[in-house]
Amino acid sequence: MMDENVVQGTVAEGFEPVREEFAAVATGEGGDHAAQLVAYQHGERVVDLWTGPEITADSLFGAYSASKGATHLVVAALVQEGVLDLEQKVSHYWPQFAVEGKGDLVLRELLAHRAGLVGADAGFTIEELADDRSVAERLGAQRPYWRPGTAFGYHALVMGALSGEVVRRVTGRSVQELFAERVRDAYGVDFHLGLPREQESRFLSAQPMVATAERLAALAASASAPNSLSGVAFNRNHPQNPGVWELPNFLVVRASGTASFGGVASARGLARMYAVTIGSVDGSVPLLKPETLALVGQIQSIGHDVVLGGHKAFTIGFHATSEYYPQLGQGSFGHSGAGGQQAFADPRNGIAYGYTRRRTPFPAAAGPENDRLIRALYGAATAR
Repeated sequence: MMDENVVQGTVAEGFEPVREEFAAVATGEGGDHAAQLVAYQHGERVVDLWTGPEITADSLFGAYSASKGATHLVVAALVQEGVLDLEQKVSHYWPQFAVEGKGDLVLRELLAHRAGLVGADAGFTIEELADDRSVAERLGAQRPYWRPGTAFGYHALVMGALSGEVVRRVTGRSVQELFAERVRDAYGVDFHLGLPREQESRFLSAQPMVATAERLAALAASASAPNSLSGVAFNRNHPQNPGVWELPNFLVVRASGTASFGGVASARGLARMYAVTIGSVDGSVPLLKPETLALVGQIQSIGHDVVLGGHKAFTIGFHATSEYYPQLGQGSFGHSGAGGQQAFADPRNGIAYGYTRRRTPFPAAAGPENDRLIRALYGAATAR
C-alpha cells in the first residue's frame, strides 16, 4: 500500500490515480525527493500535491527555462493586441539589430530559435547573463552563428533577453514589469520574474543531481567542446560559468528575473499561469483568445536542433509540448526547465499542468517522471 505520509495535498474525485503515481515517484527516488504537482481541467484545480523534506504547497523553486513560457505569454498578448507583428522585421523595432546579416530576420523566426544568436564568443559572467539589457546589446551587434532563418537551435540562456528587448523597444517597459502587471497580479499567479526580497524565505535552493560514477561517465562521453554551438549556448565558453543547475541559487538571477531562466515559481503558479491563459479560472477572462492560442500552438521549427543535437519542436517562443507527450492535444504549448520542471497548456482538452522538483534530474531536463504523471493525469481526465 501507498504510504499516505509520502504525499500531501488533495485531488478531485477521479484523480486518485495521479496521487498514487506521484507517491510512487516519490518513494522510487528516495527519501529526499521534493516536488510539487498541480493540474487544472477546464478551470478547476483537480490536482494539488507536494512531497519531500522542507517543502510545502507554497514553496518556490527556480523555474529555469520554464521562465521562457512566462516571457512569451507577454509577447503573445502583445501580438494579440496588434502591438507586435510576427511578420515584421526585428530591425523595425530594434534598428541596431540590422547588422552582420540579421536585417531581414522577422519576429516569428526570432521566437522560433532561428536567429543564430545562441551566445557570445567570450561568454558572460553570471552578472552579465542576469542582465537582459546587457545580453541584448551584445547579441544585437554580433554576427550570428548561422545564417538567420536557415536552421534552428535552442537559444537556451538568451532567448528571453532577445524577445524582451523587442518588447521594451515597443512598449517602453520590460517583460518583467508587464508580466507582473498583466499576469502575476491580474490573475493571482505565483510566478515571479524578479523575486521580491520579502518572498525570499519561501525559496528552496536547487540541489545537484545524484552524481554516480555511471552518470558522470555518461556526461563526460557526451560532453561538447566549450567553443562548440552547445558550449556557447550554455555559456561553457566562459571560465567562470557555473553549472546550469546552480543558476537559481544566485541572488542576482532571482532578483533580476532574467527572462530566459530567472523565474521563481511554485507548481501552483506554473499550472495557474497556463490555466488562466486558455480558459476562465475563478471567473476571470482568459489571457489569450482562441485565435491567438491557435497561433501560439502552431509549430514553427521542427527537426534537428543544431544546438541540442536532437529532434526538437518549437512554436512562438514555446515548446510544441504535444510533440513530447503523445497524450496531449495538437496545439499544446509550454516550456520545461533544466531542473526537472514541466509546465504546459492543452487548449483542446482544457488542461494546464505544472510540476517542480528540487533536485536536478539526470540528464538535466524535464524530469523523466513527467511521462508517468502526465499519463496518469490524462487517464483520469478522460475517464472523468
